[in-house]
Order: sequence, then C-alpha cells, then structure tokens
Amino acid sequence: MNTANLLIELKESVAWLTISRAEKLNALNLATILELNDAIEQLKNNAQVRTIVITGSGPKAFIAGADIAEMNELSPIQARDFSKSGQDLMLSIERCGKPVIAMINGFALGGGLELAMACSIRIASTQAKLGQPEVNLGLIPGFGGTQRLIRLCGKGVALDLCLTGQTIDAERALAINLVTRITTPENLHSETEKLATHLAGLAPLALRGVMDCIHYGAESTLEIGLDYESQMFGLLFSTEDKQTGTQAFLSRQPAVFKGK
Repeated sequence: MNTANLLIELKESVAWLTISRAEKLNALNLATILELNDAIEQLKNNAQVRTIVITGSGPKAFIAGADIAEMNELSPIQARDFSKSGQDLMLSIERCGKPVIAMINGFALGGGLELAMACSIRIASTQAKLGQPEVNLGLIPGFGGTQRLIRLCGKGVALDLCLTGQTIDAERALAINLVTRITTPENLHSETEKLATHLAGLAPLALRGVMDCIHYGAESTLEIGLDYESQMFGLLFSTEDKQTGTQAFLSRQPAVFKGK
C-alpha cells in the first residue's frame, strides 16, 4: 500500500501512516496531499482498521508545513485549488469515522499543524515545535488553521498564533489545548502505540458516535447538540456491541467488540 510519499503499515487493527519526505521535513506537496486523502478513504472502508496514526519520517519533523518551493509557482487560481485540496484532506481525516492520532515527533508548522488539528487526538514529543507561521510569507493559513484554532483553543489564542507567526513548544501547546498529551521523545512511539491499541479494542460504533456528537455539537446550539446526543444514545442500543459491552460488564468479563 506504500506510495511515493507515504508509508502505510497495518499492525493488527492499527494503521500507521508515515509521511516519507524527510529530506523536505515531510512538507506537504500536492502529490502527498492526494496520497494521504486516498489512504484515508481506503482505511475508512477497511473494517479491519479501527485506529489510524499519522506521523512524519525522520527525527526532525512531523510535517514542517506545505512545500513552499512548489507553492511559490502557483497562480492565484491554482493557490485557491491547492488550499481546497488541503482542506478536503483535513475534512476527510476529521470525518473518517475512526479515531486518528497525530504522533507529533518534531516540527508541526503551517499545514502540518493544520493536519494535526484535524486529528482526534494529538500526542507530541516534548521536543516538538508548533505554529502557524504563514504571515512570515505574506500569507495566511490555507488548510483550515484559522478555523480549527478557534474551535480548539479560542479566538484569542488563534489570533495570537496566526498574527505573530511564532512557534511554541509542546508544554505551551498542551496548556492551550492545542495538543492533548505530551511525552518524551524516547516514549513517544510506545505511548502512541499503547493509546492506539486501547482505542482499537473499544466499540467502533460507539467511538464513531462520540466523534459525530462532538463534531456536530461544536457547530450547533446546546439544545440541538443535546438532541443529537439523545438520538445517537438510543441508536446505539440497537447494536450488538452494546449488548456485548453491557453483558461483559454485568458478568465481569472483558468485552470483545465486533463493530456491529
């Protein structure tokens, strides 16, 4: 399943996607964006895969941003289309129906941070650096950065990061809810693997329900979000996984969920 810019490895129920452009600090060119989009689509429809991890190759970068050399040659219309391609990828990640973990092993800048923000959970090395530096190029974020930063961190933080273009460290990112967990570089892979394996063992339909409710509720009023939650809660009572989970709890046995 590997492509020119992407390594894809399946470990039981976890899919590991590694952007393989270490010489470019894993910068996102159009080809890589399209390859990632195709991979997410395939994994979304693969019942064996329950959790997805995205990371970058090499010791320096998760994704250091968009490929500036390629982007510099774009016309205004091409730039708009490039932005749309990036936004489509982020929406595909966000809406794939499976937990996606960003394993941030280094620089997560520009499009790299935008991709991480589209993931369900972000676990960062304590050596990671994060930011939206597009203003230093005379630009703004184009893959959803201005919008997801507001939703994750609030308007004030979004303005600060996007206006200054400054990078922050992992501890600061954790404090402002930009990442959800941090760990040492030595433990990053093992901690991510442990988390991914844990998620893969849970009820897939319930996980999808959680993500649907949270994403929908974030864009709705409280009343509409509560109604959606009630509908989802009731719907899950029709699943085999609900029966499995409740019976396992009552009999004090481990549950084995089938995603049905």
